[in-house]
Amino acid sequence: MNAEYTKILQSLQLKQYAPVYLVDGEEPYYIDELSTHFENILPPHERDFNLITLYGKDVTWADVVNACRRFPMFAEKQVVILKEAGQLKEFTELAGYFEKPSPTTILLIEYRFKKADSKTKAVKLAKEKGFYFNSEKIKDTAMPGWIMDYGKHIGFTIPEREAQILATFLGNDLQKVVNEIQKVRINVPDEKELTAAMIQKYIGISREYNIFEFPEAITGNDRDKMFRMLHYFISSPKAAPMPLLIGSFYSHFSKLYQASFVQGKSDKEIAAALGYWKLKETMAALQQWPRPRTERALMLLGKYSTMAVGIKSTADDRELLKELVGQLLN
Repeated sequence: MNAEYTKILQSLQLKQYAPVYLVDGEEPYYIDELSTHFENILPPHERDFNLITLYGKDVTWADVVNACRRFPMFAEKQVVILKEAGQLKEFTELAGYFEKPSPTTILLIEYRFKKADSKTKAVKLAKEKGFYFNSEKIKDTAMPGWIMDYGKHIGFTIPEREAQILATFLGNDLQKVVNEIQKVRINVPDEKELTAAMIQKYIGISREYNIFEFPEAITGNDRDKMFRMLHYFISSPKAAPMPLLIGSFYSHFSKLYQASFVQGKSDKEIAAALGYWKLKETMAALQQWPRPRTERALMLLGKYSTMAVGIKSTADDRELLKELVGQLLN
């Protein structure tokens, strides 16, 4: 989980409130989660009079200031949440309030889907007087790690392999990923660890026909399985779009390439250097896929990744996949 996000949550739990919180960025998940936490700062009996939600497209800057300047009713604090702040006309006029914010108001400003202009006086003061958090999109390559961390956060172990499967099929939409993990937990509340069987049953990602098994079938020399999977992906192209398949192939062959540099060392040294599962299978694959052949595979993947997006090729995904597999096995 994001360190700054965790820091905000910890401060809220300790009731160490800043007068202003500015959150912006392209990833809505953290912004939505923070909004929920701010809505729950006040006990239920205080919310009717002291929780104020405003929308930037519907109010003026003066409306925001007036809401923040009012006194709480029968409470020590009030919470004001300004949603869609990017649509508030003359947002910069809030600088005057930020210079001397009300000590009885906790203001959350949601500036979602883009970054607030840090050159303006208003944003500078908001950061100076309060707490700033940028909710960035998680890179695809970082998603398996994020999923594993999220599992730890909710007390549900998600092994690396299962995290990679989820990341590949669900992408970097954090809310979608969280929803699918929670779906599993609802169905198996007593289980402590996510398994491939759970993913297949409750999320619908096939254990036999998933894109991680495909490159392993090729380098593991399991021709029967490889041809079954090739037929499946060609007949069901939506099950594994070419960019996802290439990403899976690239991850697999990159590991093989790394493994070639520790070949012959002890199991302990190999595990320390590579740090991922299926070490025996990986090292065994090097017998048929030594470093020169692996380097060639990586070059082919680079070529087909550009073709998959229409550069120097008009072939569809099915044709490209057949070509790629043929080239890899040649």
